[in-house]
Amino acid sequence: MLKRISITGPECTGKTWLAKRLAAKYNTAYVPEYSVEYLEKKGSEYNLEDILKITRGQLYLENKMAEETDNLLFSDTDLLVNKIWSKVVFGEVPDWIEKMLTEHRYDLYLLCSPDIEWQAGPFRENPEDRVDLFDLYEEELKRLNFPYKVITGDGDQRFQNAVNFVDAVL
Repeated sequence: MLKRISITGPECTGKTWLAKRLAAKYNTAYVPEYSVEYLEKKGSEYNLEDILKITRGQLYLENKMAEETDNLLFSDTDLLVNKIWSKVVFGEVPDWIEKMLTEHRYDLYLLCSPDIEWQAGPFRENPEDRVDLFDLYEEELKRLNFPYKVITGDGDQRFQNAVNFVDAVL
């Protein structure tokens, strides 16, 4: 049976690095963050409708990748990211995102702590707010009673912490 593991949290907390490394270690697939591809094509100006399109694209990509593996799938983001992004930037969350967030669950959420150095990127917006954003993620995971573990540390330590949590789920 397929186990889905989400790598979630504020921007610039090592989600992509971790998703790629975990997929390599477990010899499986990972789902890239669709918003990067979308915004590279569209540009950095976006609206709430764009976040809905990104959310749909992310789900489509994940479901497509799930057909290609039968044991373990890592997702380099999830619907929680889209919910918090919508809430913080636009002050509202589309009902469809709320609904899908509760319906499309993962076996484990790896919540990446902002305890690593910020690195600027073309679509990164919140270098000063990562701790506050982390708190929003953790509050929401607790509220929804989703299974999660906080990933801390730097480099190999961060990776090993994630591996320990993944192994426990397997």
